Amino acid sequence: MLSLATILETSARDRPDGTAIVQGPARMSYRELDARAQAVAAHLAGRGIGPGDIVALACPNIPAFPAFYFGVLKAGATVLPVSILLKRGELAYLLNDSGAKALVCHEGSAELPLGAVGRAAFDDAPVCEHFIEVDAPVPEACFDTVQRNPDDTAVVLYTSGTTGRPKGAMLTHANLLMNVQLCVDLVEVRPDDVVLVALPLFHVFGQVVQMLAAFRMAATMVLAPRFEPGLCLGLMESEEVTLFSGVPTMLWALLNYPDAERHDLAAIASRLRHVTVGGASTPVEILRAFEEKFDVTVLEGYGLSETSPGVSFNRRDRERKVGSVGLPVWGVEVRVVDPDDNPVPVGEPGEVVVRGHCVMKGYLGRPEETAEVLRGGWFHTGDIGRFDEDGYIYIVDRLKEMIIRGGFNVYPREVEELLVTHPEVSLAAVVGVPDERYGEEIKAYIVPAAGAEPDPDAIAVWARERLAGYKYPRIVELRESLPLGATGKILKRDLG
Repeated sequence: MLSLATILETSARDRPDGTAIVQGPARMSYRELDARAQAVAAHLAGRGIGPGDIVALACPNIPAFPAFYFGVLKAGATVLPVSILLKRGELAYLLNDSGAKALVCHEGSAELPLGAVGRAAFDDAPVCEHFIEVDAPVPEACFDTVQRNPDDTAVVLYTSGTTGRPKGAMLTHANLLMNVQLCVDLVEVRPDDVVLVALPLFHVFGQVVQMLAAFRMAATMVLAPRFEPGLCLGLMESEEVTLFSGVPTMLWALLNYPDAERHDLAAIASRLRHVTVGGASTPVEILRAFEEKFDVTVLEGYGLSETSPGVSFNRRDRERKVGSVGLPVWGVEVRVVDPDDNPVPVGEPGEVVVRGHCVMKGYLGRPEETAEVLRGGWFHTGDIGRFDEDGYIYIVDRLKEMIIRGGFNVYPREVEELLVTHPEVSLAAVVGVPDERYGEEIKAYIVPAAGAEPDPDAIAVWARERLAGYKYPRIVELRESLPLGATGKILKRDLG
């Protein structure tokens, strides 16, 4: 028998008075958090919710998120964290598709009326029986955690995958417990660590690599309601943060924050042991500049919602190769294959496929799509990567984002990596646009460096001098900013 709830319960037993959560002036101990989760579990059980049921959780980065997350797990049910940015139709789709028995929803704010959206989506989802407000009073109660089997589904995370409507990746208790322990070992999380969480907790990165890993070691989690560079630097300073994780655009925002010098960067750097980055490929130029400015080592890793998420990581006890996502983690195998699933030679690009304890049980209610993505016993990621001679993995691009111009394959990341080395370019995103002659043409969206006014045509000429003729962007467009998703990833589908 096994339950992911063990993570919180063990820390509450061993360090009951340790600070689990910090948000603003509020502090919550492990004893208090576990008691709150027990009360939630008793409340859910009183509504008839237990093993086999799915509970959707729509909640921002506040202490209520882990309280309800672990409360659902204690009740023996499956938790479905959902993005707080979803619209009515999107949330209703997830409720209906998952068969969620309950929706736990935060009130939200005037700018983000989560409660109203949640109530409307609930009304559109006849399968969902219970609407539970996060802030509604839940009486204190003791509750014995319902034990589960290792291969029972603990969490469902919806992901768009490579094609089609979002699908629910079923992650088991064993999947997540193994990945949490690996995160603890690889990042070397300690009980005295202070972990700043600016990633949304509904996403696998913030949820597993930060929240669950911190709770596993009874460390302190500092919650930022959202990512803002000034807010995060302030929290790093005031709360003496030791560990930070983010996506590449977060590093870029911290690096380019104009008021950074108002904070004691030397003090921040002296306490930060390292920074982990994932969720998307990090331009080498940004990584190097961030390390230089903040005097901290950045460790890049790779994973997906379907892999719990950790697949590979740059280890602290091995050579770090800038630009790579490191070596496969313990117990996980990685291959790079051609379209027929045959391994390709070292250095050649192909699709990254994975097998091991991290791989999901499958997509909820989608046996055919599960069989396709897990064909041959390997999870097909939809990412293009390559190995070097030492076994380090390099992610080249997403398979679906590859541009085919006149029959030649162009990987946007390679073009983006070059563009951000231009002194007048701060950030770049490259996409393919329809073209009558070549099928697709290469277009670059550029965010200028501070104070710069680059000439788009000159940027194109500069790139042409440094890239093969079929690779450089013929079209360059300047933008003040690029569209970002809830986790900070650049939304290329919204460019146009």
